Amino acid sequence: MLTISNLTYRIQGRELFEGASLVLPDGAKAGFVGKNGTGKTTLFHLIQGHIGADAGTIEVNRKARIGAVAQEAPAGDETVLEVVLAADKERTALLAEAETATDPHRIGEIHIRLADIDAHTAEARASSILKGLGFEQDRQNGPTRELSGGWRMRVALAAVLFSQPDLLLLDEPTNYLDLEGTLWLEKYLATYPYTVFLISHDRDLLNKAVSSIVHLEHRKLTYYKGNYDTFETTRRMQMELNNKSREKTLEQIAHLQKFVDRFRAKATKAKQAQARVKMIEKLRPPEAMFDEHAAPFRFQQPKADLPTPMITLDGVSTGYGDKVILKNIDQRIDPESRIALIGVNGNGKSTFAKLLAGDIPAMDGTLRIGKKLEIAHFAQHQMDKLQPELTPLEHLAGLMPTDNEARRRSRLNQMGLTTSRMDTKAKNLSGGERARLLMGLITFGGPGMMILDEPTNHLDIDSRDALVHALNDYQGAVLIISHDRHLIEATCDTLWIAEGGTIRELDEDLDSYQRSITAPREGKANGAANAGERRLSRQEAAARRAELAPLKASIKDAETKMGRLRIALDKIEAQLADPKVYDGPSDRLVALGKDKARFSGELEATEEKWLELSAELEDAERA
Repeated sequence: MLTISNLTYRIQGRELFEGASLVLPDGAKAGFVGKNGTGKTTLFHLIQGHIGADAGTIEVNRKARIGAVAQEAPAGDETVLEVVLAADKERTALLAEAETATDPHRIGEIHIRLADIDAHTAEARASSILKGLGFEQDRQNGPTRELSGGWRMRVALAAVLFSQPDLLLLDEPTNYLDLEGTLWLEKYLATYPYTVFLISHDRDLLNKAVSSIVHLEHRKLTYYKGNYDTFETTRRMQMELNNKSREKTLEQIAHLQKFVDRFRAKATKAKQAQARVKMIEKLRPPEAMFDEHAAPFRFQQPKADLPTPMITLDGVSTGYGDKVILKNIDQRIDPESRIALIGVNGNGKSTFAKLLAGDIPAMDGTLRIGKKLEIAHFAQHQMDKLQPELTPLEHLAGLMPTDNEARRRSRLNQMGLTTSRMDTKAKNLSGGERARLLMGLITFGGPGMMILDEPTNHLDIDSRDALVHALNDYQGAVLIISHDRHLIEATCDTLWIAEGGTIRELDEDLDSYQRSITAPREGKANGAANAGERRLSRQEAAARRAELAPLKASIKDAETKMGRLRIALDKIEAQLADPKVYDGPSDRLVALGKDKARFSGELEATEEKWLELSAELEDAERA
């Protein structure tokens, strides 16, 4: 389907590709991975002919149609469904010609061709794709101009999927999707009948939707069979073998060089020494292979003691103006809460985040937020708050007015920005670099809670892993809104769902939730029965939740108490580790020892209680 031979391309004097080659078989489903900024999107532009290569060739099978998501999302009076249907240009042209054609022979040809391309099912197919991407029927029939930018990008994605090109190029297609839309796209791509070339940093998508990986590294393209996990394993083995071969070759060279150094000056050994010099020249050790790990994230730990609970919501409603978006919210957030908020886009996830962050008020009910609690809120629209003409160093100057430049640069380094990027204007930073800068700025003061709304959209896979490590090291509460399942599973232990105009805790794990939303839809004949079963199931689940709620609350209280006791013990340990404490009054040392013994005893008792309650909950859930 796609053949790239000895491709070389430079941009502003920097080589993105140098003698790169790739053969992508017909019908392949390939994920395209590599560090941000290495040229993945540029290769898509080269394949589409938007720009020309400096050297080498790119060949696509003759008559093959190439499809990619349009850069300009539709925003006119046409309905969403009309825009998607129009993406099939052949069908649109044939229908238009059928309106004016008078030659009976040509009319017959048109209708035969319309039947061949299954034109009579086009509207149903387009509607099904839109449904999978989150468009209900009323929104499908509405004008595209009423949609936000993110929803218009979904329309553009639906259009290219509906047109079914022979070579489908997708560049981070999940960036504007929620978890439900991502799961649907995963299944759709896995069964797509033609060739797929997909840029993505979503591990789950790359594990389930593709069967091969193309890796861009050191300006070269390498093709691997298998999903992303297989690629990682294969590459790690290759690196180990390569580096062992390199070590052996270097050892052999060193051994030969010792002989040369020792006997070069001796006439009787000169020939042998010269022969070994030639052998050394022929021995070419392979270049060392290594992982280009992403810079770590480092979040400032909470500076103030965290209240328990941090936030409580009793019968809270919120929205915009007079319009209520969420109501009857009864939830609680504690210092060690790790919550993933999921649900279909448009159900109020971002609205809830804004409520907690203080961007919008509660319209009804009682919202209690602990005194002096600082909340850091990261959202995609906040990227616009960065001043485009200022460098990261200049952004930080206002937060560190009395510090010298070296300290500011050290702080930027903790955010994962390299020295050269610290003096680059924000408008010229990559999306991932801007995300790092914004996260560093909003967490500068050591917040007690972080709310992250789609934090991984601009991060490559290694940067996502670095974010996971940083969040697991962070000691405050975390609420994450994300379609990235790896991020959710690696950092969160509680699922909340925005559904039915409220926020509630979800008793299912993420796998169960995925199965429930990706299960095939039954026909209309079974619809009523299935709906009744679902209602009954929901009622049983609600009753089960109510029955287990007191037990779960006791477990949560125990976990919170253990967290407080560990913090108190850490503080005492730090004081006891200070030599100065032993030079002071003895009564202070005695008091610290007593406090340590008391807190240790309480922690042990609380841990025992937590284990008992957890075992009781496990038995109850099995019953």
